[in-house]
Amino acid sequence: DEEDDRLVGMEEDFDGGLRRTEAEEDVDMGDDFEGLEGVNLEAFDVPLREWIAQAQTRNEIQRKFRKFLSEFREGEEFLENFDDLDEAGQKRRERLEATTPPTYEDRIRHMCSSNRAALEVSYLHLMQTVPILALWIDEAPRDMFDVLNEAATRHVLRLFPSYHTIRDEIHVRVSDVPILDSLRDLRTSHLDGLVKVSGVITRRSGVSPQLKMAFYDCIKCKFTTGPYRCDDTSSSSTGPEGGDRDASEENAPTMCPECDSEGPFKLNSSRSRYRNYQKLNLQERPGSVPPGRVPRTKEVVFLDDLVDIARPGEEVEITGVFCSSYDYFLTQRSGFPVFSTHVSANHIRKKEDASSASNLSEADRKLILDLASDPNIAKRIVQSIAPSIYGHEHTKMALAMSLFGAVPKNVDDKHRIRGDVNVLLLGDPGTAKSQMLKYAEATAPRAVYSTGKGASAVGLTASVHKDPLTKEWTLEGGALVLADRGVCLIDEFDKMNEQDRTSIHEAMEQQSISISKAGIVTSLQARCAVIAAANPIGGRYDSSCTLSENVELTDPILQRFDCLCVLQDVVDPVADERLAQFVTESHMMSVPTSDIARGAATAPERTRLSSTEDGSSADDLIPQSLLRKYIQYARANCRPALRGGTFDQEKIASLYVQLRKESSSSGGVPIAVRHIESIMRMSEAHAKMHLRDYVRDDDMDASIKMMLESFISAQKFSVRRSLRRSFAKFMSSGEDRVHLLLHILQDMMRNEAMYQTIRQRQLKEKDVPEVLEVPLEEFESRARDRRIYDVADFCKGTEFEEAGYSLDMRRRVIVRNF
Repeated sequence: DEEDDRLVGMEEDFDGGLRRTEAEEDVDMGDDFEGLEGVNLEAFDVPLREWIAQAQTRNEIQRKFRKFLSEFREGEEFLENFDDLDEAGQKRRERLEATTPPTYEDRIRHMCSSNRAALEVSYLHLMQTVPILALWIDEAPRDMFDVLNEAATRHVLRLFPSYHTIRDEIHVRVSDVPILDSLRDLRTSHLDGLVKVSGVITRRSGVSPQLKMAFYDCIKCKFTTGPYRCDDTSSSSTGPEGGDRDASEENAPTMCPECDSEGPFKLNSSRSRYRNYQKLNLQERPGSVPPGRVPRTKEVVFLDDLVDIARPGEEVEITGVFCSSYDYFLTQRSGFPVFSTHVSANHIRKKEDASSASNLSEADRKLILDLASDPNIAKRIVQSIAPSIYGHEHTKMALAMSLFGAVPKNVDDKHRIRGDVNVLLLGDPGTAKSQMLKYAEATAPRAVYSTGKGASAVGLTASVHKDPLTKEWTLEGGALVLADRGVCLIDEFDKMNEQDRTSIHEAMEQQSISISKAGIVTSLQARCAVIAAANPIGGRYDSSCTLSENVELTDPILQRFDCLCVLQDVVDPVADERLAQFVTESHMMSVPTSDIARGAATAPERTRLSSTEDGSSADDLIPQSLLRKYIQYARANCRPALRGGTFDQEKIASLYVQLRKESSSSGGVPIAVRHIESIMRMSEAHAKMHLRDYVRDDDMDASIKMMLESFISAQKFSVRRSLRRSFAKFMSSGEDRVHLLLHILQDMMRNEAMYQTIRQRQLKEKDVPEVLEVPLEEFESRARDRRIYDVADFCKGTEFEEAGYSLDMRRRVIVRNF
């Protein structure tokens, strides 16, 4: 065949022929690797690393690992070497082997189908099946990874003999290591051992080639010798010149095998082989730092296929080898030999991967779709956002819209319209503004938190610094760049300097940051929503003044916020009593979950908290873990479209005209064209809460309500009531819907009564029907024609019962008795 002829032609060269020969030998060995005579791995009296380096030990490790790859199935509760199973256990094992394919051979097929070179192996699976390999990976990870990579490469070549033309080596990535270490707890006892650390990536270098296999030319006789393996940490220690010590000189031979001379030797760069190399800085998470301490930072080295897998700003868990290298400058400074340490990464797991849409299980997807089928899901989401904060429904809806986001648009690849909803919280002290921001930070898939006084212009946008590795000027992204495709939270927004505040104008509208510093002219992406909190002038909001008199923010920055929430601490005895009861009950309910889990405490029963402010049950609250998955799923899979016949376009046009007219006469928030886009964005975000593919009229009504609430609450107290009256026609209230639905139902009952009368005349019956019935589906269809999509609340309301109607859900009919 042509394919076989092509592969035979490729085997003529040195490297391809060598790999193909190994593959052919491996097929011969692979068919009977289970029958090879084993070596007792535990019987050794030399150091572990020397024992692993012996040929017979390496072969036995590879045999056990390949047997594990070919036989392990998830769900097995027996050990690999345990053969004394009873008859029921043997039948269960045979049934499992017949119905379930081997876990890791299935993973290998998926890996090869996507042309990847990383095979993820669970440490817990190894501990369950081959515990000695798991123990040795922890004690001598560098030597074990070399052996396991070679075994995995041979096993893949046995299944796919030509895969060496795509990837020359398979890397085993060990996941699910049970012990998580803190960066500040790493000590000398961890050196050359397997560690698992977590933190936030703050800086990432470029990708550079690192020498992997070196060939050398003898200067005298021109003979090429090699290959010589280069250690992956040989280029990380610094020398007297301040640059990296040359790895090629470190691995050069001492004598030429051809002419027996002692050199000199020159690196043959064309035949030598390289791998990708990248350095990152991993910093402790702010929440895990002990009080009064600063976050610790550790360098992490990514090699081969791990490069560029994580971006600055992401929270990650890294499993790798804790390495040390001689540092010349630290030694000169301290007067005795000092070694710098870093982590050579083997496996990386992002925090957002746990709840990302691609990693959701089928059970999670079913729960999410069941939630989306509830017509009151938007109300439930608002109740579930910051449930420990009483009231503030308008603010919670604005936060929900910002977390879900809208759909970005790109007109002819020239004009980009942002899809993120920016929110400004402005109000009195003690109205939970900062707590709202902290909740958004914990709930959003990707969030960066900063404060006005602690953030400068370059800290929010981007700064230029000299890379310690390459000594070149490089860019380091600020908070807005790190929050790309996420949320940037800025507290104490009014305390920022005016120059720093103007630097984020471009980032909030065009969602890019243009840089022209130190010879670097570029543009960085900052596609994030901005949620800011600010205090009024003097601390408290004065209702007798306009918004511009209450806050030191200019019109250009105010117009870039889609939604403005004014939070006022109003004296109201009834509301204050409810708030005091809510806070008291919250403190009584605050029992640590860990105490409940170990039985040291019992969960207290809910009393007053069983119902919220609007009378809905606390059982409607969505668990926070499910809510995070719901938000991530909606952001990844839902893109609502604005269609012509699904909402009233004339209503938006007349609303904009009247808003412009009122804003020019009464002051307050200046209304511009951006606010039309804001209405569209908030309606798309409301549709995302329902996982809909298009924007309906009720989504547009919710968006208009948010916009009018933002506009009216920012006005003087004296004009708020007149503004609410003038804009009442744009806000569809519940009473209007109830009257309309009652009219539809009365019309349907009248038609049904007329039909029954005509039918009785034809049948010549004299009895007048005492009961009229109307199908519920027909009533819902008539309501949808009037753009009312949910009639469940109406059928449970008092107006429905007072009109003499009752609902029979078993037969799905509406009944009226005479």
